[in-house]
This record gives sequence, structure tokens and C-alpha cells, in this order.
Amino acid sequence: MRWRSYVAVGDSFTEGMDDAYPDGSYRGWADLVATRLAAGVGPDFRYANLAIRGRLFPGVVAEQVPAAVAMKPDLISFAAGGNDVLRRSFDPDALVTRFDDVVKRLRSGGADVVLFRFADVMARLPGQRLVAPRIELLNQAVGETAQRHGAILVDLYADDTFLNPMLWSTDRLHLSAAGHRRVAGQVLTALGVGCEDDWLMVPERPLPKPWLAARTDDLRWAGRHLAPWIKRRLTGRSSGDTLTAKRPTLTPVSD
Repeated sequence: MRWRSYVAVGDSFTEGMDDAYPDGSYRGWADLVATRLAAGVGPDFRYANLAIRGRLFPGVVAEQVPAAVAMKPDLISFAAGGNDVLRRSFDPDALVTRFDDVVKRLRSGGADVVLFRFADVMARLPGQRLVAPRIELLNQAVGETAQRHGAILVDLYADDTFLNPMLWSTDRLHLSAAGHRRVAGQVLTALGVGCEDDWLMVPERPLPKPWLAARTDDLRWAGRHLAPWIKRRLTGRSSGDTLTAKRPTLTPVSD
């Protein structure tokens, strides 16, 4: 296996929300990928995960990209922009231009770079009419950038399996444990590395709930997840303001 070091860059998607370890910290697809890559290399494999929930694209670029490049890893995954499309200040032209520049920079050191076309997360969220075209634009830019710079593309948007609510957590925005396993499986497949068969298995889709029960669930979700999100937007706060990267340096996977 040609990758002996891997750095994951991004936001909550890459940090691993909502796939929890027993101690309450987050695992996620990147940890799963690192574990599988390490199994093929041995104790010399090193892994860092710089991702922090809530980070906008400029923050990821300013804080994480220089650190990732400085580590000179063999493999880098980059996923950012998902939080930006939810903001009123979203500037598609600026993000697309910077995305190309960032991937060029990540590739300049010779690292293989993994990029993602985001899965359709808006099917069960409000604001679909506004946000969905932004996601489509971002995904198009990701695909074109990957082709220009020889990056490895993982196309989650083309996978209709992610329309299954069982692949999403109760907040409807982050992946469930099953969702993270499926992403890990797709990343490893794109890298030409095998994975556990059950990582690509899909939970049975639940039957539709009666209208009243579904609306009750919507109200409960709005109170528990949407209202706090709106409050953070109004106060200029982020869920990751006080957090640091869970694996800030390249270390063995077992550490």
C-alpha cells in the first residue's frame, strides 16, 4: 500500500459527528479509513484529523490546510463548504475559485487528495429551495476541480442510498454510524482498498409515519436541533468555537 500517512481536513463531516465512541468522542469515516489503511501498512502508519465541527470554508483553509501541507503526508482528504451553503453570506464565485486554489496547493507536495461531492442532505430539512442549488453548484465545482488536479473523487451525491434516513443522525444534518461506515467504504473503494462488507450494507428503510406522528417528530426536531442552530447564527457563535482538532499531529492510529 502506497500511503503511509494520512491527514483529514474539514468540518463536522470529517470530525465524525454523530458516530460516537463509548467515551462520547467521535469516530467517523476518516477514523475508519485510517484504521483500514494502517492495517495494510503496520505500526509505521501515521494519521492526523484536523477537522473541527462548525468550521466555514475560510476557517478550514486558514487553520487546517497549512498544517496539513506542512506534515507532508501521502494522503489528504479535504471536505469543506457544507456549512457555508447554509449561510446568507454564501458567495459561490469566491468559494469555487478558492476551492480550486486549495486543491492545487494540497496536491503541490505530491500528496494524493480525496474530495467529496456531498450527499443530498436537504430532503428532510427546511430551506431546500434555497440551499439545494448551492449544494449542486458546490458539487459541480468539486467534480471539475478533482478532474483538473487529478484528485480522487468520492461521489456521495450520486448514491441514492443516502436518501435513507437511517444513514443520518437525529439532527438530520450529520451522518449516523451507518452513514459514516458507508462513506468509509466508498472512500476505500475509491482508493482501491478493500473494506469490511458490512460497511456498505444499508439499514432497512423505515416505513413512513402517519402524518400526525411525522409532524410531532418535526416539532421535536425543531426544538432540539433547529432552534439552537438559529440561536448560534444570530449570536455569531459556532458549535466548534471552543474545540481543537482531535488528532492535531501525525501519530499511530492506536494512539
